[in-house]
Amino acid sequence: MPLSEQEQRLLEEMERSLYHNDVDFVSTVGVTRLRPNYRSVVLGVLLAVAGIAALIAGVALQQLWLGVLGFIIMFAGVLIAITPGGNVRGGSGGGSRGATAGRPGPGQRTGANKGFMDRLNDRWDRRQDGQR
Repeated sequence: MPLSEQEQRLLEEMERSLYHNDVDFVSTVGVTRLRPNYRSVVLGVLLAVAGIAALIAGVALQQLWLGVLGFIIMFAGVLIAITPGGNVRGGSGGGSRGATAGRPGPGQRTGANKGFMDRLNDRWDRRQDGQR
C-alpha cells in the first residue's frame, strides 16, 4: 500500500532532519552521496589484473607460492577498488562537521533550536490539549 501525501511529506521531513542533525549517524551508515575515488578504483583494477596474471602464471608454472601471491594481490586490488575513499574534495564532508561543532547537544536545545522529534512531541501535546 503506497504512502499518502502527508506520510510522504512527514517521511521526507524526517530524512532531512536526520541528515541535518545527525552527521555522525549518516556517515557511519553510508548514506552519504560521495563521488567515487577514481584513483583508487583504477589502482585497484590494475592490481586485480596483475594478481590474476600472477595467479595464472603460478598455475601454469606449477608454482604454488606464485599462485597464492597472485590471489593475495588480486584480493587486495578488489578491496582497494571497492573501498570508499575518506578524502572527498568539493564535498560537504569536512564543512558539515565544523558547522555542527557549535550546535548544542540534545539536552541543551531550546526555542527555535529544537530537534525534529521535540517539535513532533510538542505538536502531539498541543493536539492532545485541544490546541492547534
